[in-house]
Amino acid sequence: MASGNAGKIREIERLLDGLGVDVVAQTKLGVTDADETGTTFAENSLIKAQHAAQATGLPAIADDSGLSVDALDGAPGVYSARYAGGAGDEANNDKLLDALEGVRNRGAAFHCVATFVDPADNEVLAAAGEWRGSILYKRQGDGGFGYDPLFFVPDCYCSSAELAPEQKNARSHRGQALRKLVELIQQKYA
Repeated sequence: MASGNAGKIREIERLLDGLGVDVVAQTKLGVTDADETGTTFAENSLIKAQHAAQATGLPAIADDSGLSVDALDGAPGVYSARYAGGAGDEANNDKLLDALEGVRNRGAAFHCVATFVDPADNEVLAAAGEWRGSILYKRQGDGGFGYDPLFFVPDCYCSSAELAPEQKNARSHRGQALRKLVELIQQKYA
């Protein structure tokens, strides 16, 4: 897995459970993070997957995901993890709340593009997911990571951070993208 993010790794392990695949974080194989120079989630996902596959010689899965807020013209978008200058989740959430102070239109969506690269044939498989919701006025819940405490899930009437992992994976942008990607991988290797 072209990530060292423990939260992402746990989510992906759950989603791939039962497929006979061992998910290994790239950090355990000595692979450094790729420079995310893309301007879209698809570009960054591909950059990360190719980087990990080339460094290890193993098939790699990467995802790039982020939060797009309607009132902020799609920000933080591809810069979601670095929204507060790389200061971490708490700082990112604080900056988002500050940016939305006094704003009533708080519609938002999480986006994800998951990419699989097999260095044996350089074939690229990719899939996308989107999860619509809105931004709360304050944090709610202790689960998840990133913007989960601020992301309101209308059909559950709670934040993403208040969902059990199985509930989140069934709905989330990453869950959607990875389920589609797993189908593509199964078709390729069936």
